[in-house]
Amino acid sequence: MSCLNIFSRLNRILCLLALTLLPLTASAFDLNDLQQQLRATPIVRGQFVQQKFLRSLPQPLTSRGDFTLAAGKGLLWLLRTPIAQDLRINADGISRRDDSGAWQALPQHTGAGRENQLFLSVLAGDTRGLQENFDLTLTGEANAWQLTLTPRSALLKQIFNAIQIDGGALVDRIELRETQGDRSVLQMTGAVAADALTPEEQRAFAD
Repeated sequence: MSCLNIFSRLNRILCLLALTLLPLTASAFDLNDLQQQLRATPIVRGQFVQQKFLRSLPQPLTSRGDFTLAAGKGLLWLLRTPIAQDLRINADGISRRDDSGAWQALPQHTGAGRENQLFLSVLAGDTRGLQENFDLTLTGEANAWQLTLTPRSALLKQIFNAIQIDGGALVDRIELRETQGDRSVLQMTGAVAADALTPEEQRAFAD
């Protein structure tokens, strides 16, 4: 076989290989894609079920409520059961609305504050911010993905073994696995995109 025929055949093989690999490359779903996907919806409303599984209790502690996420403003986390409590999470930290309607800052070391800060980072699509403290492993596709966060710092390793987030167009479920054996599971249901905040939501974020 002549060198010309060899090179011609090799060229055809390489072209076929390139055509085979192209769809795989184009369909790859990475952290940048995930961040853009989650940030594409600036306002999201929905309901949540939060369960805390404690080693010392036979049944999980369960709470339910509503949430509103607004890009650049933060997260309203409105507990309805077993008690009514309104929380606001933003760049300034965690605040709770008192009986008079005023927002009072909560200590940053509280467990609820730590979990909700992580929740805000995930819902906001801040994968770059999460990478400062965690190793991120993403699997799946745009409509069905799973993100696993493994803590890097010694402090976070004392608190969490791992954090697992599942979602599609939006985040559906977050599980926080703590080192002492307890774990928390957040499930978001009925999440929908919105074009604008309600007047009440605007006041809550502005106060």
